[in-house]
Amino acid sequence: MSLLADGRRFDQFGLPPIMNSYADTNDDQQPVMWLRGYPVYAAHFIVLVFVASMIATTIVLAGNFGGILSWATFQSSDVLKGQVWRVITYGLVNPPSFNFAIDMVMIVWFGRELEKFFGRRVFLGLYTGLYLLTPLLFTLLGLRWSMALAGETGAFALFVAFATLYPDAMMMFNILAKWAAVVLVSIFSLIYLANHNWIELISLWVTTAYAYCFVRFQQGRFTLPSFSFNQRKPKLRVLPDLQKDETISINLAKDDSMAEMDALLDKIARSGMSSLTTKERSKLAKAREELMQKKTERS
Repeated sequence: MSLLADGRRFDQFGLPPIMNSYADTNDDQQPVMWLRGYPVYAAHFIVLVFVASMIATTIVLAGNFGGILSWATFQSSDVLKGQVWRVITYGLVNPPSFNFAIDMVMIVWFGRELEKFFGRRVFLGLYTGLYLLTPLLFTLLGLRWSMALAGETGAFALFVAFATLYPDAMMMFNILAKWAAVVLVSIFSLIYLANHNWIELISLWVTTAYAYCFVRFQQGRFTLPSFSFNQRKPKLRVLPDLQKDETISINLAKDDSMAEMDALLDKIARSGMSSLTTKERSKLAKAREELMQKKTERS
């Protein structure tokens, strides 16, 4: 952390503190657990799980029990036969390597920054999507081609999400995060194309696009399409106890006439007959004639 002249604190990426994040609830910023007095947040917890899987993989390989790992890796043909657990367990097969160590560092650095901004719930939604997206897509592609996958995925996509959220953050050699993401995606794409590594290429493009769109959606830049289907309007039927339109119109006319007569009588009570206009006098006379006629008919 660095302290500016006006007292504001920024972290190693030059980012503002957590007060500007989306996470407003205290629970969303609490650690997942505590380990010997140290808080373990969601990004740290993910790394702990993968490190444990790396140690377990190493022990299995060292004991020449590699056949056990074949039940955990992703094979599209086996998933289509009903072995759906491979969609989840594929990421737990992690032999020790330098690339694995770099991925863990990326999850800790960039994943924690995303968790600070969005909160634990949204961050876990992001990473869960990254983790499941590739095997689910490969299952569909497995209907045509045989697809295989093993080992953690999503670490680089978290960096893409970070660069989308903080495009002007300074990275190594004073390179902006957005340009670093563009350059790295381009380099990796060229490497996979040159080596005909279509599985890694598809996984790279799919997870990168998902990370970018996820952040933009959370920012309100993207909206999900809404599908409105034409629903059949219910048929209207006339109930037998309802009045006809003509009767309703007559009643409405009567109500208007009575209201108008009440207004004329109020005016007479306030200001006398002399206050009535010629038109109002004729209406009053007509109403009197109608009233006399009704009395005659009743008698």
